[in-house]
Amino acid sequence: MPEIAGAGTPMVRVIGLRKAFGALEVLRGIDLDIAKGEVVCVIGPSGSGKSTLLRCLALLEAPTAGEIWMEGERIAAAGRHRTLERKVRRQRPEIGMVFQQFNLWPHRTALGNIIEAPMLVKKLSRAEAVEIAEALLAKVGLTDKRDEYPARLSGGQQQRVAIARALAMRPKVMLFDEVTSALDPELVQEVLQVMRGLAREGMTMIVVTHEMSFAREVADRVIFMDQGVIVEEGQASDMLDAPRHERTRRFLSKLAG
Repeated sequence: MPEIAGAGTPMVRVIGLRKAFGALEVLRGIDLDIAKGEVVCVIGPSGSGKSTLLRCLALLEAPTAGEIWMEGERIAAAGRHRTLERKVRRQRPEIGMVFQQFNLWPHRTALGNIIEAPMLVKKLSRAEAVEIAEALLAKVGLTDKRDEYPARLSGGQQQRVAIARALAMRPKVMLFDEVTSALDPELVQEVLQVMRGLAREGMTMIVVTHEMSFAREVADRVIFMDQGVIVEEGQASDMLDAPRHERTRRFLSKLAG
């Protein structure tokens, strides 16, 4: 496959992706295209491989088999060689990931957490990084928390800082791994509201979530995974209201119950 991006080239293409940890095969052949500006929600039971898929897309795990392409360029494959490693280093800042746990540096303020990577990786001046960070704090509704340390922030506020930190690298793709699962219920909506705003702005997003109302509202497509494979996928309303596969129906009925 030539490394040429055209009008019809997906933002992300996954071909035959497999990932094993020792004898345990977590991903068992994933094929997936994500268009530029598309919001895809990935649902499924614990242990289905959803988080591992995101970690592979974020280039935090190397595939056991298969390939990952971004804008027509192969960025991950089994048995990475030196040329591909250079691509990984170049492309990783283009892919933002927000985790279940906030992973903020406790010894840095909200502002300090956001400016660190742009200064170190993109070699921005402190003034440039601060300007970007302040704009992002405003975007996530935390201008007044600029100089607060994580310990003085609520869980929802910490997660919004984590989103701002990922956005500070100006990624082309944002990955969200159950970002509301560690939050108290009353804090969930403030984080989802930020994600809704990103979707409206046209950010390409892949979201692992159990928030079905969010998926219904925001997703262009919903993917159901189980036991390391994509069982079915489709438009959000079709998938959530009338799934074709019995396994998907069982999963959604348990959530409804």
